[in-house]
Amino acid sequence: MGKLINIDNGGTLTDIWVLDGDKSYHTKTITTPYDLSKCFYEGLKKVSGVIYGEDDLEALLHSTDHIRYSTTQGTNALVEKKGPCLGLVLDQGLRVEDLQKSAKEIEMFESIIGSRVEVIDDSLDGKAYEKSLSEAVNRLSAEGSNRIVVACSGDNYLQREAHFRRVSLALFPRHLLGAVPVLYAGSLSSDQSPCRRTWTAINNAYLHPAMERFLFNAENKLRDFRMKNPLLIYRNDGFAGRVAKTVALKTYSSGPRAGMDSAKAYSDYYGFRKFLTVDVGGTTTDIGSIEDGIVKAFDRGAVEGVACSFPLCDIVSIGVGGGSIFRVKEGHISVGPDSVGGAPGPACFGMGGKEATITDALLLMGLLDPKTYFGGEMKLDAERARAVISENIAGPLGISVERAIHDMLHAWAGDIAQGLNNYTELTDDTVLSAFGGGGPMGALAVADAAGMKTVLVPRLSAVFSAHGIGFSDLAHMSEMKLQSNDGACLNAVLDELKVKVGRDMFSEGFELGECDEQAWMRVNGEQTPVDPFAPRLAPSVGANDEVIVGFRAVKAVNRAELPKMREVENHEARIDSHRLLVNADSTTQDLPVIKVEDQTAGASGVGPAVIEEDFWTCKVEAGWSYKFTINGDVLLNKI
Repeated sequence: MGKLINIDNGGTLTDIWVLDGDKSYHTKTITTPYDLSKCFYEGLKKVSGVIYGEDDLEALLHSTDHIRYSTTQGTNALVEKKGPCLGLVLDQGLRVEDLQKSAKEIEMFESIIGSRVEVIDDSLDGKAYEKSLSEAVNRLSAEGSNRIVVACSGDNYLQREAHFRRVSLALFPRHLLGAVPVLYAGSLSSDQSPCRRTWTAINNAYLHPAMERFLFNAENKLRDFRMKNPLLIYRNDGFAGRVAKTVALKTYSSGPRAGMDSAKAYSDYYGFRKFLTVDVGGTTTDIGSIEDGIVKAFDRGAVEGVACSFPLCDIVSIGVGGGSIFRVKEGHISVGPDSVGGAPGPACFGMGGKEATITDALLLMGLLDPKTYFGGEMKLDAERARAVISENIAGPLGISVERAIHDMLHAWAGDIAQGLNNYTELTDDTVLSAFGGGGPMGALAVADAAGMKTVLVPRLSAVFSAHGIGFSDLAHMSEMKLQSNDGACLNAVLDELKVKVGRDMFSEGFELGECDEQAWMRVNGEQTPVDPFAPRLAPSVGANDEVIVGFRAVKAVNRAELPKMREVENHEARIDSHRLLVNADSTTQDLPVIKVEDQTAGASGVGPAVIEEDFWTCKVEAGWSYKFTINGDVLLNKI
């Protein structure tokens, strides 16, 4: 079996994790937002060097079965409002006001659609309808629309959109230069809410061009290397598929979803009933939860605060991260929500940053080693960090820099702890998992502030989402509403769904008979499983109930696995070196440094100590114990 490569492209860093038999390798590279293919291939070259001792991209790709890829490109496009000029065509049953009922909807509509809206009277027929449609499309094109979204309402919205399609193709043949692509809301989702369905189509159309250009370009380059299989795109439903079969909006928030899939695997592995996750990035911290083995999610998610037809994880982002800016306001330290980002970054990066961040504080505290940070590839400048903290924090408060850096950590951890309390009830059996490059560094400070007693720091914390992509299978699905709630209609719809999904799986190289077939029925929003080979309507389904039938085909491919759990004897952790950390009163403490790669299962000890991997550092506070598990993760408990 060949290698499995997972890539998680974030806004600041791109993470790569490779599985080769029973061995795994990982690394990180700087994201190049101006050309994502650059960091894509730089990351592959870099990890080939980790595997072979020197860069050998060709050998890596020739020995790889699958590459799964997740990207924030779509998320960033929506946040930054960088996308095509969209035009919107509505029927008379939908009003612009219906799409702008919240502040978020108003903001998104204004920035993405603006005045480029036309309403078609579909009670017209023949030449009158053709004239109305032609004038609407021409007006939108004249206003700069280079893509048009068509959304209709009513029970027969699919038929209305199909009628528009037939007429528009006759009037504006697609083979003509300058033909404007037209996208139809009903073809994307069977959601019975016309407003939610329309917004889903708008956001998808907005993301599509940038995603299409980059992903097809990346896939074409891989084809030049004679890759065995097409590039697979990891989606926010927890599955993967090839570029040509991926809906652009399904890439939105796919990285955080991968982190939750990884967390679910670990929650099941360790038997945690309630597993609370904090993924600390440069700008934000994403909070999620696994309860009784189930990822906390919404049947209908939200994209930048606007309702969406697709399910999404219930992940809350708070404006506190590794690059969040610290300021003094009214005599108190405040954190974020704005961030220095990857450029210029924290002051200690030496790239012109002039704001104080938690990274600067932990460098001055002595927790971060300027020589080994980011695998030794990024040198940190302590003097620059001291200068900005002295000027922006210590000076205004009239305290020492040493006191300031500890107060900064207290404020930073306190804000994340407050976010946890706002998100869910923290029970005695709640376990905190800290991941992301910045997650472990203040994990126990957060746990202390939140009153939590158990923390898991995964060995692969720095690439946890990339690792999580490895738990996904290849799959496609589709849903359809029953037009009449009876057994004949159910069978007919399920047969139609199987044909559609079967075509999608065939394009991936698999027959439907090779796949695990799954079906479900959602009655008035309540979902229950259905036997895909002998479907039956529940007796409780009434004639007027809304019934949505879904079908998914899943093909298991090379995926990540965790080692078999077994008991191990405790033994003293191996100490690599010592590090001086500065206290708030300017005294110092000499702490042992525990290198993750030097430890075996059962290695244990008590704080204070420093646990370090190439891409993350964790301070074990006094009053906490730590133990390395059979999987190489660090389990910490309050003594």
